[in-house]
Amino acid sequence: MSGPLQGLTVIELAGLAPAPFAATVLADYGADVVRVERTSVAGAPGDPLARSRRSIAVDTKHPAGVDILLRLVERSDVLIEGFRPGVTERGGYGPAHCLARNPRLVYGRMTGWGQQGPLAPTAGHDIDYIAIAGALEPIGRAGQTPVPPLNLLGDFGGGGLLLATGILAALFERERSGKGQVVDAAMVDGAALLTTFMHGMRAVGMWNGPRGTNLLDGGSPFYDTYETADGKYVAIGALEEKFYQELLTILRFEDVENRMDPSQWPRLRERIGAAVKTKTRDEWAELAAASDACLAPVLTPGEAPSHPHNAERGTFVEVAGVTQPAPAPRFDRTPAATPAAPPRAGQDTDAVLAELGLRDQISDLRKAGTVA
Repeated sequence: MSGPLQGLTVIELAGLAPAPFAATVLADYGADVVRVERTSVAGAPGDPLARSRRSIAVDTKHPAGVDILLRLVERSDVLIEGFRPGVTERGGYGPAHCLARNPRLVYGRMTGWGQQGPLAPTAGHDIDYIAIAGALEPIGRAGQTPVPPLNLLGDFGGGGLLLATGILAALFERERSGKGQVVDAAMVDGAALLTTFMHGMRAVGMWNGPRGTNLLDGGSPFYDTYETADGKYVAIGALEEKFYQELLTILRFEDVENRMDPSQWPRLRERIGAAVKTKTRDEWAELAAASDACLAPVLTPGEAPSHPHNAERGTFVEVAGVTQPAPAPRFDRTPAATPAAPPRAGQDTDAVLAELGLRDQISDLRKAGTVA
């Protein structure tokens, strides 16, 4: 592996979505991530959220399995877990257990509600976390129900990515103190953090209307999507006046409305919509490509990799036959390598056990069902 985190060792306790995404970010940057799988569960073949790591299968409900995990902790920089509060403590590998074995360890915890609070012990999913964070209610059309933005805000933006950021901050602090610490990343906190800009707009009176009637939520006709002649869509984001004027040039009509007056928005939306309907999505994309009109084609996930801009930048890569986003951001001196294929569950068990000095015990551990 290559990248700015080369030499960093991370333990990932296998889970779903946000915690694996945090581990993927670190692996993309060059960290040696060892994914600890359960002996009875096999990961999905080709899963991009399991790329670029090694995998061992260990039964952490068995004392010998916990011992293996704690041996890993002794030689690692980071541990990532995504269980409900109290699970790792009861299993014997919570923060106190691990930091006792390695005081320099950064212990990253990923939950929906956080480690404390009245909702902490309860179940939930992305949609629930972003709901109480105030991040779901503003998304959607006027007069309609809120629209879940996939699971991008809770699981990934406010979850895994924020956990990775917290881990990196803790590692930086460790360089001064010599001590590790616990990073408590909660999706509700992260989703709330992602709304910081909106709270600023509310404070100055720029976001006071109901859902779907404001500047950035599809309420303004110059920041919205429009259907094209072929039933596809373009996205328009001409917020600044100079960009709006370029949009008018592309659309070939004069501006007769005061675009900053919301009472004029319905009429302006009709005009823009009628103009956009006269050409196909790709015709509009070609017209706008060399301009500052802030008009872009709305691509499907399957189309995005072949867009000329993405193709030239290598924004997507193919790993083990699966097209997926490339590591980001980019580093000029220590670039990330092309991601490696996801491992089979447990494929590196013997090698990792040998690194821990347990080569002579592998056979017995396997017979006991402690490893697989």
